[in-house]
Amino acid sequence: MKKLPAATLMLAGLAFGMPIAHAEDGQLYGLLRSRDLTPFGFLRLDMRPAHAVSIEPGNWAFETELAYQNTWALSPEVEKYLTSRESLGRHDLTAADVQAIRDLPGENYLLDLELALLDVTFHYKFSNVFTGYVIASGVSFQGGFLDSTIEGFHDTFGFSSFGRPAVSKNQVNLIYDLKSSQYTSLGTPTDGGLLDPTFGLRYTGWTLPGRWHLSTEVAVKVPIAGRRALLSTGRTDYGVQMSLQRKGDHHGFYVDAAAVYYDGSTQVAAQEPQWIPTLIVGYERMLTARTNVNLQAYLSQSVYSHQETDLEELLGLKYQYSIGIRHRRNNFLFTFGITENLQNVNNTPDIGFQLGLAWVPLSSLSR
Repeated sequence: MKKLPAATLMLAGLAFGMPIAHAEDGQLYGLLRSRDLTPFGFLRLDMRPAHAVSIEPGNWAFETELAYQNTWALSPEVEKYLTSRESLGRHDLTAADVQAIRDLPGENYLLDLELALLDVTFHYKFSNVFTGYVIASGVSFQGGFLDSTIEGFHDTFGFSSFGRPAVSKNQVNLIYDLKSSQYTSLGTPTDGGLLDPTFGLRYTGWTLPGRWHLSTEVAVKVPIAGRRALLSTGRTDYGVQMSLQRKGDHHGFYVDAAAVYYDGSTQVAAQEPQWIPTLIVGYERMLTARTNVNLQAYLSQSVYSHQETDLEELLGLKYQYSIGIRHRRNNFLFTFGITENLQNVNNTPDIGFQLGLAWVPLSSLSR
């Protein structure tokens, strides 16, 4: 298992070591509204965690989420190959390197990239129990700037280099040599663009005892511009989600369970149509009347089966955890979060960051 970064542990220690807020105008906001940024299956529908703020009927709200992640994922044989070449110094990967990787035994892959994702979500409350929403998203693929920071962290704490010092920093390199497909791109294959929009409907009319609340929602991802490399599979996905929330005076406990029908993909690395379950559990605590901290864990099934690959880490479950701080100022809600992978470190991003801004009617936040 990968070690947790010291900065993340320090943030968690400071946040959860602070006294609980006792101000009357404190508010619980629910889970961080981040989605999975794993390059493996990134283009599928991924249900966003449910929020805990209820707007008034006839009102609307919007939120923006800017997420950024760094991925260095590679098969064991590629790691051995690159580690053996670290003494030669950094260099841009060449056609000879690609051929050497393809000549390695078994299946192999290398993903070296950073991506930025912008989500803009509009919510409208139709009635006391029904809320609709639409999510518009855009993505940018790039070499980024985090390679030096991550490598410095590895060096400081004595972790493996994972072959990074053999490759030029802040580059985009995608090499797939799986039994279902071969794909290579040295350099950014696309600058990015708009992703498929998501349309959803949420129902909150369930009655539970005590402080428990239950909501359900359905969503569909619609390909409006056909299949586009690294932007759209060209296929329609749909999903359902059930969110259980227990909101106390100063603490909130959350469980989200979702199932998404992913219609598969035929580009880059092929995947078959399938149902993908996801589980998110989280805890929220008020630090002050206007500032909260969140801690949550994400578990999801891989999009790969033995039909596409026999590599264990690509077949394994995806484990990620997030910690975030939220602060309210009037009817604006600001979010900063950090996401790390926990296990199967070659099927999830090394580290991701989230910045969020939401506008909610003040009457809803004051309830």
